[in-house]
Amino acid sequence: MLDLWREPRHIGIDFHTYLAAANVGLRQGWSHIYDQALVAAEQTRLVPADPAQPFLSPPTVAWLVAPLTSFDFWTALDIWRVFTFGAFAVALAWSGVSTANVRWIAVVAALTPWWVLHAVNLGQVVPLVAAGMVVGWRLLHDKKDIAAGVALSVIFLKPNTAILVPLALLVAGRYRAIASWVAVGGFLALIAGLLLGTQGVSAYLNELRSPLPTGADALTLHGAVGATGWVALALRILIVGAVLGIAFRLRGSPGLVLPVAIVGSLLISPYLHASDLCLLAAAAWIVWEELPARTWRAALAVGWALSSPYLWFTTHSPGLNRWPWIELALLVALGLLAWRPLTSSADLRTRAPA
Repeated sequence: MLDLWREPRHIGIDFHTYLAAANVGLRQGWSHIYDQALVAAEQTRLVPADPAQPFLSPPTVAWLVAPLTSFDFWTALDIWRVFTFGAFAVALAWSGVSTANVRWIAVVAALTPWWVLHAVNLGQVVPLVAAGMVVGWRLLHDKKDIAAGVALSVIFLKPNTAILVPLALLVAGRYRAIASWVAVGGFLALIAGLLLGTQGVSAYLNELRSPLPTGADALTLHGAVGATGWVALALRILIVGAVLGIAFRLRGSPGLVLPVAIVGSLLISPYLHASDLCLLAAAAWIVWEELPARTWRAALAVGWALSSPYLWFTTHSPGLNRWPWIELALLVALGLLAWRPLTSSADLRTRAPA
């Protein structure tokens, strides 16, 4: 499946699906965006050479790309790719608290993993989720919790990539951030109910109950350790418990709660695509900003080096089923940090306002 991103004919294939759903919604009613036959026909109309794939994203994604339906497909794709990559880049540049060259090294490092380029190549929505995590981190860091909750509502674009973030912030006592996040979610749910109606909501729920997408388990517990059934469930429960425990211990340092929750979300997700690792890039960047100690930054630099496009194209990059182990290592390291006194300003930046 990953070889698809090297083929020019698959450029924008995910955006292709988003735009098709948006066209169906605007022309035939939003209640029909999960009628996969209509979406497939619209995909064929837009780009006949590309294969059709089902629209499984939340309706928020179709709404977001709806303004681009007035352009031809390739123009719309170019606008979308500039928008998603630019949003992630601007979020990183604006949110950083490091000074001098260290700040810009981290921005470039977070933007250049092969999976970020892969996400942009496919026209994926996930760079926007990563951007929201970064902005939400900075707002939490600055004690602007209500605004942080709004920024973190990008989770509603692709919930499986950061599903534990709200729970972790709740355990960490960031109640205003959670309140604003819930308010945005409630508003979006109301709009979805009104636009999709009973038929559309039922169709979406049926899609969620459908078998998981094929070829999307290499980055999961199944791909990493072959866990299935009750074993996979037990591991997911253990990871969720660990994330919430670490979040509670780090409740005085909300900036570190976010990467813990992001990594935990990636580990428990039942399906992920390579582009979803944009969230790992965001989590690593947050840790870089929060923990300026040389040991942490050296370890993060190694991780970014392993994710370089050069290593991927030369087949020397770790396989997809190795990245969950790297995520687990980061989670364990943050867990060990949580269980020791957080008193050193050299180790923990969040003790003082930016």
